[in-house]
Amino acid sequence: MKNINYVINGVLAVAVIILFVMQSSGKKESSVTPAFSTEGGAGTNLLPIAYVNVDSLLQNYNYSKDLNESIVKMQEDYRLDMTQKTRALETELADFQRKYEANAFLTQERAQQESNRLMKKRDELQSYAAKREQELATKQMELNSQLRDTIVAQLTDFNKTKGYQVILSNTMGDNILLSNPAYDITAEFLEILNKNYSSAK
Repeated sequence: MKNINYVINGVLAVAVIILFVMQSSGKKESSVTPAFSTEGGAGTNLLPIAYVNVDSLLQNYNYSKDLNESIVKMQEDYRLDMTQKTRALETELADFQRKYEANAFLTQERAQQESNRLMKKRDELQSYAAKREQELATKQMELNSQLRDTIVAQLTDFNKTKGYQVILSNTMGDNILLSNPAYDITAEFLEILNKNYSSAK
C-alpha cells in the first residue's frame, strides 16, 4: 500500500512540476508540434505525457511475434532432443535389466561395468539437459533484450516529433489504474513499429 502511495504521489508531483513549467515558460518557438498543444485538435488540454499498453504492443508487434515463434521453436527442439536421448537411455536400461535378470552376463564384474557405464551415461544426460536449459534461458534473455532495445530506440525516435515529456508503460493494468484514452499512444506507435519492421525485412 505504501508503494502505491509513493507512485501516486510521484506521478502527481511530476504532473504539478510539468504544469508549473508550462505556465511559467513563454517558449513558443519549436519545430516539434507537441501532442499536448492547447491550440485545438485532438490533443487539446492534454498534459505532455502518454502511455503504451505493453501487453497489446507485444501481442501485435510483428517483430515480437517472430521472436516469440523463434523461442517456441527452440523450446520444441530442446524437448524433442531430450525426449529422443531419454528414450534411448531408457531402452538401454531396460535391455540391461533384462540381460541381468536372465543371467546373460558372463561375470558379475561385467554386469557391474555395464551398470556403471549406464549410470555415467545417465549423469551425462542430466548435465547435458542442464546445459541446454541454461543456453535456452540465455538465448531468451538476449532476444528479449533485443526486443526491448528496439522498442525503446524507436520510441525515442517516435517522440522527436511528438514532444512528450513522459511516456509510461502499462502492463496488465498494473501501472496505470485509470486514464483518459487520449493518453494511450499504443496503436499509433504500433503502426510505426510494424511499418519499420516490414521495411527492414
